[in-house]
Amino acid sequence: MKLLVLPCDGIGPEIIAASMQALEVVDSKFGLGLSLEYDDAGFVSLEKYGTTLRDSVLEKARHEYDGVILGTQSHADYPAPEKGGRNVSAGFRIGLDLYANVRPARTRPFIESNMKPGKTMDLVIMREATEGFYPDRNMHLGWAELMPSPDMAISLRKITAHCSNRIARRAFELASKRRKKVTAVHKANSFHQTDGLFLREVRKVAAEFPDVQLDDLLIDASTAHLVRNPERFDVICATNFYGDILSDLASELSGSLGLAGSMMASDTKCCAQAQHGSAPDIQNQDKANPVSMMLSCAMLLHWLGETRALPAYEQAFYAIDKAIDTVLSDPASRTPDLGGKTGTKRFGALVAEALKAA
Repeated sequence: MKLLVLPCDGIGPEIIAASMQALEVVDSKFGLGLSLEYDDAGFVSLEKYGTTLRDSVLEKARHEYDGVILGTQSHADYPAPEKGGRNVSAGFRIGLDLYANVRPARTRPFIESNMKPGKTMDLVIMREATEGFYPDRNMHLGWAELMPSPDMAISLRKITAHCSNRIARRAFELASKRRKKVTAVHKANSFHQTDGLFLREVRKVAAEFPDVQLDDLLIDASTAHLVRNPERFDVICATNFYGDILSDLASELSGSLGLAGSMMASDTKCCAQAQHGSAPDIQNQDKANPVSMMLSCAMLLHWLGETRALPAYEQAFYAIDKAIDTVLSDPASRTPDLGGKTGTKRFGALVAEALKAA
């Protein structure tokens, strides 16, 4: 199984390196036959090739690899697109049609959450990732923001039946394997046509899954319920912008954004990507928490196992997930963001040791 690894910017190379320690162990332990090949993206690519993401890298990812492991990017600091500052994550989402951004969030009994005492969380946000209010990815040509005058800016939102239907389908398929509940998040009381179209398609799909309960919430009410009553959520289905905001909120409430995995998938390709940013302020200081990247890599393995009927890959996912919890359960083994003193490299080594011992 060939995986393309792109360390990218900031703490990306560090958390990728720590994650590779875990992948090397499960590769050997479960006989996965992984082949990891590295290439450049982000600032390193910009310096070498004049662009943060070459078309040739996307072509390789599309035709030569079974999956992608994508490090963090400092795209807010990139130059303008016409000067080579291409949004790497958006490039992969559009280039490989990675429409399903899957973002779990769960509490751990041994890590203090940021919720009310006694509250727990175990949910997955299924975020549509190829359209919505993102001007760099919702147009075939051009940019979906414009300034008719120096004092006026306009941004266009695109919602299609096709994209709404397929993200809803993925949400119901996942919920049918969990607690059988989907919550559609929207603002149809204001965005009558766009969110109305999204809800129409969600309800169409819901009719095909009679065993899965569907409810819907306004985006503003959803944030309140995440804080007050997170147990009500199983799978949240959302358009791009809402899903992006809710996933950061849910992960931080559950303990830390650094503890939440994330993957982007099409029907045939999958990309692991940490849920958080590139944190250039702690770059090369051995302080970064690699858990999100590790879990994202594990999710990629699970997706490969599930879509290609490879049970060993799914077993590897559960092994990594358990090993991470084993290490996190010891406060002394945690990284500084979680109150510990363990460095990024050492944390990766500890997870690898836990995998070997299991």
